[in-house]
Amino acid sequence: MSTLAAGLPAARQAADGTTGEPSTAAATGARALAAFIRTHAPLFVLTGAGCSTDSGIPDYRDEAGHWKRAEPIRYQRFVREPAARRRYWARSFVGWPRVAAARPNITHRTLAALEARGLVTQIVTQNVDGLHQRSGARRVLDLHGRLDVVDCLDCGLRLPRERMQALLAQHNPDCVPVAPEVSAPDGDVLLGDAVQAGFRVPDCPRCGGMLKPAVVFFGENVPRPRVAHAMDQLARAGGVLVVGSSLTVFSGYRFCRQAAQAGQPIAILNLGHTRADDLAGLKLNAACGPTLTAALALLEQAPPRPSV
Repeated sequence: MSTLAAGLPAARQAADGTTGEPSTAAATGARALAAFIRTHAPLFVLTGAGCSTDSGIPDYRDEAGHWKRAEPIRYQRFVREPAARRRYWARSFVGWPRVAAARPNITHRTLAALEARGLVTQIVTQNVDGLHQRSGARRVLDLHGRLDVVDCLDCGLRLPRERMQALLAQHNPDCVPVAPEVSAPDGDVLLGDAVQAGFRVPDCPRCGGMLKPAVVFFGENVPRPRVAHAMDQLARAGGVLVVGSSLTVFSGYRFCRQAAQAGQPIAILNLGHTRADDLAGLKLNAACGPTLTAALALLEQAPPRPSV
């Protein structure tokens, strides 16, 4: 495995145009990534929280793969404990505006451009923010669901998140949804105990059942049809590109393991250690956006592949 380190400060300086030429390490990383894409496209692209940090949505883990804050709520607690459910919805109600205001960044847009050029057969994202679709990408599978949708666990009613926000506001007129500076990728924020204890959670407006975001919580399984579709797309790809994910959670790591077993080449672009580093033929410890952008510029010097 070749490991190329493109330093974050140099990559950011090159991206904003303040220092002219990127560092040698950054340029070498971009060339290696462009060569990988050119050789093995169309690619199965797996993305994680590192793709959305430049959009103002924090990630869960540090560069060593450790939690930056407490583990997110588990499915079993959400459905069984009313207090835990109140806590989740209170924090999510306050944190949602920050997620809703996020916009696609250069990483999302560059992956969409690679897809448009026929170099990507599928984007599977572990993120729940919907930013890949908003960047123009069309072949996106939301592995862990979407935060902008809410489901009733009893009757199956599906509500847009803005409707849920309105219901939460009606039930909690004294709670103002003003997002603080620090939150999690799912919009979770830290609130005082008094706010959480007094928060009122609305029931399903159709059947009175329990409402839950249409995301896969910790302790909950990704739906089998979703995994099967992703595996089918993986089998059709010439290689795998991981962007901005530590792959700590098995739901994403399984695709790298399957690719390795099938002999498909793997490239990883991520700041910090990942669970699949030993499976990758190319590991770039680099900022996602600048490296992808530079690689795309190199690829545009050669004719793009036809769409698949």
